[in-house]
Amino acid sequence: MISEGILFGLGNPLLDISTPVTQEFLDKYELKADNAILAEDIHKPMYIELVKKFKVDYIPGGATLNSLRVAQWIIGEPNRATFFGCVGKDDFAKTLLEKAKEDGVNVHYDINEEEATGTCAVLITGSNRSLCANLAAANCYTIEHLEKTENWAYVEKASFYYSAGFHLTVNPKAMLKIAKHAFENKKTYCLNLSAPFLSQFFKDPMMEILPYVDFMFGNETEALQFAKDQNYETEDLKEIVKKIAAEKKISEQARVVVITQGADNTLVCKEGELKEYPVIKIADKDIVDTNGAGDAFVGGFLAQLVQGKDIEQCIKCANYAANYVIKQSGTSINDKPDFE
Repeated sequence: MISEGILFGLGNPLLDISTPVTQEFLDKYELKADNAILAEDIHKPMYIELVKKFKVDYIPGGATLNSLRVAQWIIGEPNRATFFGCVGKDDFAKTLLEKAKEDGVNVHYDINEEEATGTCAVLITGSNRSLCANLAAANCYTIEHLEKTENWAYVEKASFYYSAGFHLTVNPKAMLKIAKHAFENKKTYCLNLSAPFLSQFFKDPMMEILPYVDFMFGNETEALQFAKDQNYETEDLKEIVKKIAAEKKISEQARVVVITQGADNTLVCKEGELKEYPVIKIADKDIVDTNGAGDAFVGGFLAQLVQGKDIEQCIKCANYAANYVIKQSGTSINDKPDFE
């Protein structure tokens, strides 16, 4: 049996507004076809235009919550994952709560009565997706919510912790408090590079948390940017993965670094040894969109990690989950998993 609350996530709860768009639409709002950014003033009118001009799907999102939902889906027993984040007091928040609970995640939101629930435009062009997140209330998460006795109890109950790097823009102090708790109690802390802009513009909080990180996830673009910002002076991805793994570590447990490369092999460095793992091949015609594939990969990995499985099994499940999700619209979970 997997204990309730074994996995804990802190992140940015967002309602995804997902739809196919044209290249012209991306150009209008100065967006790239396969990227993730935070919304600026130029992007604010886009959300209204999306709803008016396109047939959109509303999908519960935010990278950390996506990964927890997928992990829950594979584990198959409710309330094994707990999620904290901030939402507004509105209908979008109700939708996020209902959908997360349907997926078995134990959600405890910090409610902000002044800001609206955050949204993320998921703009699909072919098999690419451009993410533009308007954090709104998600940007207002308070450490006071985390430190409430009844809430901190969920942190203490967990043995594994995960945050997408996106929360570095919101409350890195809360992330660090959880990471230190994991270290002090010989538990496992996991982080995701999440987007190139984070290692560029949020380098200091990322590097403050990195010594506590037992598992670091990311993709090749994020790893290359991290290497550039850390002055690694190499673009050899294999060398970069090794260097990230070798960064300063507080505990004796060696850091494991997992870097995906789309359809190419996933690179994993553990205790200085680099291994490559092939992904599950999929025909272009079967790809609905790649939104959430990385989140699903992490969710599948975590579902096995919390059960004490080895890296090979974690990667196998990660690939299974990513392969499933790219055949869906967004991080939609519509069937029972058949992973063995």
